[in-house]
Amino acid sequence: MRLVKSTLCLLVACAALQGESILIRNATVLTVSKGTIEKGSVLVVDGKITAVGRNISAPAGATVIDGTGKFLSPGLIDCHSHTAVEGGVNEGSLSDTSMVNIRDVLDPLDINIYRALAGGLTVSNVLHGSANAIGGQTIVIKLRWGKRAKDLIFEGATPGIKFALGENPKRQGYPSDLFSGGQAAERRYPGTRLGVEDEIREDFTQAKIYQAKWKLYNEQVAKGEHPIPPRKDLRLEPLVEVLEGKRYVHAHSYRADEILALIRTADEMGFKIRTFQHVLEGYKVAKEIAAHGAGASTFSDWYGYKYEVIDATPYNAAIMTRKGVVVSLNSDSDELQRHLNWDAAKTIRYGGMTEDQALAMVTLNPAKQLGIDDKVGSIEVGKSGDLVLYDKHPLSNYSRVLKVWIDGTQYFDRDQDLKDRVQLAARKKELLDKEKAAEDAAKRQNGPGGRGSGGKPTGPPEKKPDTPNPGPPKPELKEAAR
Repeated sequence: MRLVKSTLCLLVACAALQGESILIRNATVLTVSKGTIEKGSVLVVDGKITAVGRNISAPAGATVIDGTGKFLSPGLIDCHSHTAVEGGVNEGSLSDTSMVNIRDVLDPLDINIYRALAGGLTVSNVLHGSANAIGGQTIVIKLRWGKRAKDLIFEGATPGIKFALGENPKRQGYPSDLFSGGQAAERRYPGTRLGVEDEIREDFTQAKIYQAKWKLYNEQVAKGEHPIPPRKDLRLEPLVEVLEGKRYVHAHSYRADEILALIRTADEMGFKIRTFQHVLEGYKVAKEIAAHGAGASTFSDWYGYKYEVIDATPYNAAIMTRKGVVVSLNSDSDELQRHLNWDAAKTIRYGGMTEDQALAMVTLNPAKQLGIDDKVGSIEVGKSGDLVLYDKHPLSNYSRVLKVWIDGTQYFDRDQDLKDRVQLAARKKELLDKEKAAEDAAKRQNGPGGRGSGGKPTGPPEKKPDTPNPGPPKPELKEAAR
């Protein structure tokens, strides 16, 4: 099946067109930052937007797209995703696993990349899971379907690290003890909400000591001395980067009391929370979140799926926005990431947001939270040519994505996709038939008895060295908690 998956990826990737100038004209251009342009045009040259307005002329050799009756928006951005991660997304062995890095397990063959493109998504903040008070390092990617793993990484985007509060890191509140490996698994500190806060404070206390040792060492070297360098600690180095503002903190959170506790811990230790993720009780402490300078990346209308989200409300995004918080809507789901634009529309129903405010929650606002709003998130001259063409307004639940560009390269075309499905289905059937034929041939060769001709064993099976029984395979753990 891996062969089938790889073949499908490569066949579709061949449709991407690179290195050309593109003019989309006569569309309704939703710039997000500078209003709406009726019968507008956008020119992309060498991957960058070079002109936005009306009556723009196409340069020689440019591909011209007729957008009459259609809508053009910036590419959608998801501030909380676990897509394109190979294997499990959690490293649950320790309370602080800041030494692990999502970039090491990016899977460019994940079909969810292409499915997300088909929903207009162009950028994802790929996070570690929430099994730890301090989890692994995170990475921002562009959904460049068909490229190698390293080519997915968003150049120049500040890396992050995942924190988590509440039930997930203390591993209580789940019927199956999801992150502890079952009822019989050995308990791991912390087991309380206060313990989670204590773990974060203790880890940053160690990080500050580690930072001071290296500062002293570097000062001594600068003076011409030859001291012994401190022992390198891969767990503490990312936390030092947080203290120095070189790495963003994205904190899984729900309850207002824990949000306040983390803000106070961050202020005490001297670092900032970049975004509170999920933050379903954010409306209760929105002023404090805004005063800290943190953003909020929340769900549109998810609530009631476990006890600690019992006070959630779909008005959360609108309330936090009105209190001065930069708010985005995230998916945390390979399915939801395919229609974030429809989730944005819910903030108009629940809270009375304007169309520009709603669309910003899945474009410009997450770009601000990730520190990439100078490159993406709106349709402006100088920004990347990350664009989505819809047949109807993207906030309409009848809208469909027609084309998607990233850096001026076309990565999705609905018409081409429909044409390719016949070819892809035939190729898939061919591969599956070959696989089945090989299995049938092996059965005929061995016979019903398992070995030899005529179905009769030809002798006792060859004895193999004793090996430990690995037990049943463990399922992959996505961040089921949300």
